Amino acid sequence: MGEGEAKSDHKNAPSASSTPESSYSKDSEGGGGGGDALRAICGAIVTILVLLGIIALILWLVYRPHKPRLTVVGAAIYDLNFTTPPLISTSVQFSVMARNPNRRVSIRYDKLSMYVTYRDQIITPPLPLPPLRMGHKSTVVIAPVLGGDGISVSPEVANGLKSDEANGAVMMRVVVLGRLRWKAGAIKTGRYGFYATCDVWMRFDRSSNGQVPLLAPSTCKVDV
Repeated sequence: MGEGEAKSDHKNAPSASSTPESSYSKDSEGGGGGGDALRAICGAIVTILVLLGIIALILWLVYRPHKPRLTVVGAAIYDLNFTTPPLISTSVQFSVMARNPNRRVSIRYDKLSMYVTYRDQIITPPLPLPPLRMGHKSTVVIAPVLGGDGISVSPEVANGLKSDEANGAVMMRVVVLGRLRWKAGAIKTGRYGFYATCDVWMRFDRSSNGQVPLLAPSTCKVDV
């Protein structure tokens, strides 16, 4: 009887080798749920990012802003005289028409300034301009008087202006620069640098004192 009971107990006892495998199997099943949750979270994040990208693309296609358009529509020369060594005294006025071509987007400018160059040299000091707001499809004319006394220039500028005066025509470049941002409803963009150059051909002789005729259309090059 003692041996039979001992054998029976030995058969019924669980084997030592089977216990770790059973525990490992249960642990593996429990870890699978955590992996599924992580994959679901990652999938949701990717879906949200894709939807945001699609919305941003649609808004850009609907509201994508176009650069403003500038044209010089008038010019006047009030003073343009030289003194040694050479120095120049200037008083000129250019009427610059700015147009917002956007139907749904307004434009706001700040830190604007304007000056005139001749042969790549400044002949009027930069003049600060007030902030400007342009509504949808709107147009505004900017026409400040630019100039100064005793501006130092190179002999090339002095000789070139004298030669142009004798020929009856001159080309000057009007520069407008500053910052702008676009606004569509409650959406505002960041501020962008704004730089426009307008090459203006006009009649110029000793009798020029006031409005002078433009000799060619002057559409400005605008960089944003």
